[in-house]
Amino acid sequence: MKFKDVLFCTTAFVPVLSGAKELPNIIYIVTDQQTASAMSCVGNTDVHTPNIDRLAQAGVLFTNAYCSAPLSGPSRASMFTGHTSHEIGLARNNVPMPDSLRATTLGVLMQHAGYECAYAGKWHVHTASIPDREFGFSVLHPHTDHGLAEASVAFLERHTRPFFLVVGFDNPHNICEYARGQNLPYGNLPELSQDEWPGLPLNFSRHPYDADVITYEQSLNYSTYPTRHYSPDDWRRYRSLYFRLVEKVDAEIGKIVDIIDRRNLWKNTVIIFTSDHGDGVGAHQWNQKSALYEEVVNIPLIVTLPGKKNAGKEMPQLVNAGVDFFASVCDWADIPLPGGLYGVSFKSLVESADPEQAHQPYVVIETTFDKGITRGWALRTPRYKYVLYDKGNYREQLYNMEDDRGEMRNLALEKNYREVLQQHRAYLGEWMRRHRVAQIRPEVHLIPE
Repeated sequence: MKFKDVLFCTTAFVPVLSGAKELPNIIYIVTDQQTASAMSCVGNTDVHTPNIDRLAQAGVLFTNAYCSAPLSGPSRASMFTGHTSHEIGLARNNVPMPDSLRATTLGVLMQHAGYECAYAGKWHVHTASIPDREFGFSVLHPHTDHGLAEASVAFLERHTRPFFLVVGFDNPHNICEYARGQNLPYGNLPELSQDEWPGLPLNFSRHPYDADVITYEQSLNYSTYPTRHYSPDDWRRYRSLYFRLVEKVDAEIGKIVDIIDRRNLWKNTVIIFTSDHGDGVGAHQWNQKSALYEEVVNIPLIVTLPGKKNAGKEMPQLVNAGVDFFASVCDWADIPLPGGLYGVSFKSLVESADPEQAHQPYVVIETTFDKGITRGWALRTPRYKYVLYDKGNYREQLYNMEDDRGEMRNLALEKNYREVLQQHRAYLGEWMRRHRVAQIRPEVHLIPE
């Protein structure tokens, strides 16, 4: 039976089958540009996120979740198509989705499976707001944080059948406008006094064997990286405003958690909270995204199961919050994963909450610098992170993530780690073949040796 036939059968019979398995509601809350450490539930005392913490207390927190690509459009394209963004031509912002993919986007599949699909807020694949009645979704609210939570609450007050609700907040993305000296789209924030600004991170300085192409990219795009000549106090102020923006979006998320409480939607709803990518937050003196630093690619991921099963658990397994998110939602909705997709569902991980359960040996993040020319890949295994850029000095990086999460010692230069380096090169080569990554030329491979 072909996939389209399976899809037709699902569409035709799910709403009318008596005794069919009850499908859970799914609420997907996604912020923009929030690094994994920007939550008080992970021990960050520079930020206070009581509402995100409520989700963590009710759910399962993944500590090693990564974006598919550290840029909004490519990351979100991966979430809603199940493909890596580069293999479908969506490696940059503002690129329209190919027509060939529209029939198998996540909203369309969920609609055919009997879900009421609603979208509120930021879409960015490729338009800022999702067009109404396209990609399987009805639009509740356009791309703006003003009124977004209220529109989502109104939907949750009136739902009548299994629903898939996406709530896409823009903040803390407003840190981009702050860095450019512009007014913030959803209102400026009160300033804290200088003695209340957070300190600098331990990896504030770039180490001498960091990839030099990152500095080159900064020089090409002053609008995106206006922080090149920031003083330490400028960076402290940046970090202070960034955390205040996280707190601002946390307050909006609280309105949604409140309605979940009032209607007791916990009992039959899967709630997934994440972000499309992180921000440099001053680590390695980096702002914005695109680079493959941990602060940029490691993102929050909290999954709350019906009945708050396994509440408060933490899981160390590796997750790609793009392609694996797509596969997981399909799994919860009993939708066969379309052919040619390689996402790995994390549904069984959340339901077992066993930190020792085997999952996948690695995840890969891919990047093309925003308005830049550099391509790169980061491959994360349980212990190590291998980073490769397509050009420049020290374009290979290898870090021990158990001892050096701040990425300050490049082990790719050290003979003792030669075997580890070769293994990670092999993993990335395998991934590149599977996802049809174009090489420089047939005789010049992106991966050294």
